[in-house]
Amino acid sequence: MSLFGRIVWVALALLSVSQSYAEEGMWLPNLIGETRLQDMRKKGMKLKAEDLYSTEKASLKDAIVHLGGCTGEMISDKGLFLTNHHCGYGQIQSHSSVENDYLTHGFWAMNPKEELPCPGYKASFLIRIEEVTDRIAPESLAGKPQKERDSVITARKREIIREAVEDQPKGYRASVEGLYYGNQYFLFVYQTYTDVRLVAAPPSAIGKFGGDTDNWMWPRHTGDFCIFRIYADKDNNPADYSPDNVPYIPKRSLVISTRGVRADDFAFIYGYPGRTNEYLVSDAIRYIVEKSNPHKIALRTQRLEVMNGYQGKDPAVRIQYAAKNASVANAWKKWQGESKGIVRMKAIDRKQSLEAQFVRWAADKPQYERLLPRFRDSYARLEPYAFAADYYNEAFRAVELFQYAGRFARLSQDSVQKLAKRTEVHFKNYYMPIDRDIAERMLTAYAEQVPETFQPDILRRNAGRIGEWLKEVFATSVFAAPERLNTLFSEEPENASIRLQKDPAVQIFTAFNDIYRERIADSLKSINVEIARLYTDYMKGLMEMQTDKIFYPDANSTLRVAYGRIEGFEPADGVVYRFQSTLDGVMEKDNPEIYDYDVPEKLRELYDRKDFGRWEINGTVPVAFLASIHTTGGNSGSPVLNARGELVGINFDRCWESTMSDIVYDRDMCRNIAVDIRYVLFILDKYAGAGYLLDEMKLN
Repeated sequence: MSLFGRIVWVALALLSVSQSYAEEGMWLPNLIGETRLQDMRKKGMKLKAEDLYSTEKASLKDAIVHLGGCTGEMISDKGLFLTNHHCGYGQIQSHSSVENDYLTHGFWAMNPKEELPCPGYKASFLIRIEEVTDRIAPESLAGKPQKERDSVITARKREIIREAVEDQPKGYRASVEGLYYGNQYFLFVYQTYTDVRLVAAPPSAIGKFGGDTDNWMWPRHTGDFCIFRIYADKDNNPADYSPDNVPYIPKRSLVISTRGVRADDFAFIYGYPGRTNEYLVSDAIRYIVEKSNPHKIALRTQRLEVMNGYQGKDPAVRIQYAAKNASVANAWKKWQGESKGIVRMKAIDRKQSLEAQFVRWAADKPQYERLLPRFRDSYARLEPYAFAADYYNEAFRAVELFQYAGRFARLSQDSVQKLAKRTEVHFKNYYMPIDRDIAERMLTAYAEQVPETFQPDILRRNAGRIGEWLKEVFATSVFAAPERLNTLFSEEPENASIRLQKDPAVQIFTAFNDIYRERIADSLKSINVEIARLYTDYMKGLMEMQTDKIFYPDANSTLRVAYGRIEGFEPADGVVYRFQSTLDGVMEKDNPEIYDYDVPEKLRELYDRKDFGRWEINGTVPVAFLASIHTTGGNSGSPVLNARGELVGINFDRCWESTMSDIVYDRDMCRNIAVDIRYVLFILDKYAGAGYLLDEMKLN
């Protein structure tokens, strides 16, 4: 075990087992020690450490599916897995058209032959986790120049990864990830399956019920689920799509509890949380709250106004931009709640108080005494570049025309022709009037807000006529309409590459990209490297200073366990949120005049007849519930498990009041939101008539 690892475990050992911990933290399953397990058992858990994670026998980790930015869970021995509707949204949309609108009407494969292949959609399973800090040996590089240090660490990572995957079955991949800002390193080995097929998805009026209005809010009444199936070759190994493939047999699938949840029940989540930053210094948080979030929110507000206006007028455009709109709106609303929560918790003041304590503690420790002043200097130098990068990403990169044209920039003739063959894929979900209006708003904001030193000449020359200029660009660029691009390749294929470099959209992309590369990216990277090195030392120093505190590693898209209780909360004076929502609430929100609240007629009929079958509880059906489990992006689709490790819900969101938990955690406000598994089963059984899927599952 590394020296830093010993520091972590010494800190844990100093804590009394009887101490009551807040439900904060996302823990590597292989490092859940006896102290943590005893706290989980005290709160109700019935499982052993090897039930959560084992490389010797099947454990819960083998039922958890990594889907890139989301999580899924195996629910049958025939390859079925559950995830969120919003995690499968892109796949559902890709199969949708005006004639077969699966977004609006849902999709139910009534037999395996009707399941829809999803090219590019991958499902990975964790094979093992191994600490490799001693092989990376970051302490041996102390005092080395940062460039040399990074080069050595990268080389050592590559060697560890190479050894981990050589001579392994098909589909094996590995990564080495740093925890605690590079004070510890772990190897993660996965096996990835590429033949994934869509099996079931409710209509958006169920799977996305409430839309962006209800997003991040409680009470929720969203059946945010969909079902896929993994296929493998005859030996159960990964294989590209083939009609000859057979359903994958997982090492472990989850038992589904039909008994539901009660207030104060123990619950935990197993999944792949994306990114948290719980140990940021005050300078970083101040920039987020005072500058970055307000500007990004304003830019996305304008984009949403444009999309919503056009989508409300044309059903085809609504389908085209459904996933794009949801993606833009998700972070837009999250940032608003995050800023509000940080201010409410006085997070900057709290961080500054901790930093003052650290300065006093570090006064006689040369390796730490100058850390905080160096942080302040580095963040002050970083801010103008970070601001310009925010606008590059949120304004310039928001224009689809420029990004698509940029894919053709500086390519050889052969590469250009290969890319052009996929034209219809891009234009299937492209509507020029939306992009043109967004482009005018975004480039106007860029010209007004970003210092001229970070603006390309082409923008400065047209700053007084952006609307007129962009009309000319969209009217002449071959990338604005598929017929223009196709004509170019049919009439002048041998000159296409040369012609494309003169296209106005390519020229704009190149101008902005060059400015970003030459004046922003390098400085941004070099200062961030400095800051990352400071965090490595700061993290180590904090743990030496606070020996009575448990430090959990920030989320970084690796497998984690987090736990808490089923419970509501009080978000404001006089406001009390109960932990459970029901089908009654769906009907109370029903409004045929509003797309996001237009309940499907069949669901209305089931409700009117009280035809709930075995899923009825107190005259209704449970829909969603709250728990005090620490989650973040990437936990979407994660299983919510009861004390026995049985599936009781599917995590899909957090409450708006807790979106600051990526940076600062509040036990009283932080709540995750899950679909009650009984609602999923009710929809499959009574609404979709897909009871054969339930026959595959292990219900308890």
